[in-house]
Amino acid sequence: MIDKDGYRANVGIVITNDKRQILLAKRHQQDAWQLPQGGIDRGETELEALFRELDEETGLSPEHVVVIAKTPKWLRYDLPKRHIRRKQKPICIGQKQVWFLLKLTAEESNIKLDTHSDIEFDDWKWVDYWHPIEVVVNFKQPIYEDMLKSLAPVLFNNNHKVPTQYSRPLKCVAVTLNK
Repeated sequence: MIDKDGYRANVGIVITNDKRQILLAKRHQQDAWQLPQGGIDRGETELEALFRELDEETGLSPEHVVVIAKTPKWLRYDLPKRHIRRKQKPICIGQKQVWFLLKLTAEESNIKLDTHSDIEFDDWKWVDYWHPIEVVVNFKQPIYEDMLKSLAPVLFNNNHKVPTQYSRPLKCVAVTLNK
């Protein structure tokens, strides 16, 4: 779904383990790492999109995770001009995302990247909470920083300092859903 301003509605997924690391995935047949994410289909709720994308991209089901928190508002990023498909209607100039923080409650063996015909990722690893900001494509770095800053107080029980290199002002604070 692309809104009147040209932004595609999207859910982002942050999966954490008992060590408060997060799952980072490698794009299929590319050397590009990111967090799972995907579009919200027309008529689909954010939670429905979350669980559909979770299954499609990681093979995980709702019984494998607990939803802990979400960003309370849309976080937006613009696509670089070279990525905008001008002939596609409506034109998509970027994405607006709501991000969910999930806790993996099942065994890691339930993570399966090849359960669907359209494989998004071909590898994954647990990384330090702040690491994705450093490795994601540069035009997504600001939204990753905003999102991770927003969710960190929930994951770390307000007992974690944001690294000094991420000094941009915080744009929103996460909403706790379950704990």
